[in-house]
Amino acid sequence: MLKLAYSSLMAAAAVSYVSAQSFVSDPLVDKTVPYTAIPYQVDIHTDGRGPQSGYNICNSTTENQDSMCQTGFINHLDDFCLFAPPEANSTIGDTEGIEVAWCTKKGHGARLIPEGTLQGVQLVQSPGYIQIVGYIDQTKLNIANGDYGGELDSGGQDGRGNPIGGLLYSNAFPSNNGDNSTYQQGKRWTYFMGGNMFCAKICDDTQPNAEALCQHIYDRIGCAYNAPSNAQNGTFVACKGDDMSPVGQYVSNGVTTTWTQPAETVSITGVPYTPTPAASSSCVTYTSASLYTDLASVGISGSPAGASATAASASGSGSSNSHAAATKSSADSSSTASSNSAGTAMGISFVSAFAGVILSAYMFA
Repeated sequence: MLKLAYSSLMAAAAVSYVSAQSFVSDPLVDKTVPYTAIPYQVDIHTDGRGPQSGYNICNSTTENQDSMCQTGFINHLDDFCLFAPPEANSTIGDTEGIEVAWCTKKGHGARLIPEGTLQGVQLVQSPGYIQIVGYIDQTKLNIANGDYGGELDSGGQDGRGNPIGGLLYSNAFPSNNGDNSTYQQGKRWTYFMGGNMFCAKICDDTQPNAEALCQHIYDRIGCAYNAPSNAQNGTFVACKGDDMSPVGQYVSNGVTTTWTQPAETVSITGVPYTPTPAASSSCVTYTSASLYTDLASVGISGSPAGASATAASASGSGSSNSHAAATKSSADSSSTASSNSAGTAMGISFVSAFAGVILSAYMFA
């Protein structure tokens, strides 16, 4: 059934990249869905890319490793969800519309992330968003080995989101005033999955710059630019931070300039600036064992490792800029393989790898 869904999804998407005819009149980013009033499926369309493949009402009856829950959360370093394929050995490009939620904690009605998946994670909470970046064994999330993946977001090529109908919530926005018993919807969010890395960002819609900080029009340049960070393999750390500059915006000779990603038909041979993580502070390092007590044992050997919990402080000029899904590949964005080198070297290696990629297949948003 799912293989047929993949074929239908690909055939429908190949008809048009973005057109007035395919873009829905009620895009996902405009839908206000209180956590207490989630419908079974938030997307009701049956044409175009087809109906929503999963569901948004997720509870104890749907919490298993076959769950098709498409409602996720980014709450804390020990409590977040990733969107990944429902079937093993899949590529992000082929399954972007039907991804499902995989979570670190029980209670969300989703699949649990298997032991050994998370190998290093950094969470940064800024005034405008919560950002989480990490190193993973992506095969444990059904992502094919070697797939450099792409972007999943609340926009999508037709306004229905990827996954179609995907919802994201948080109980940790500053506007929640410390009340972690209630969940606030984030209408604007973006994930990049692939290259054994991920990055995710959910913006606080009550803040004035939510759209600019969580825009999804830069899908071809990945985490390095959309979510610059200091994440390191083997380290699990939570920080406070400043808001990053909107993607594409940089200062040259004292002048603020905005670079715009070119059309799909135009190759990108370089980006005119090197991304820099926003300043961060009050960082606390944990052991993975103390964070991820609910990770699923599903017949996969291995478990995360970490050092003893310590407190630390960090600045935005830290040791690593993680990036996955850095350029477009078949049907979606590609990424550069994981690296743990210093920030500047990471930027240089990214541009070098980026310039050498040949874009030979049809590409989605």
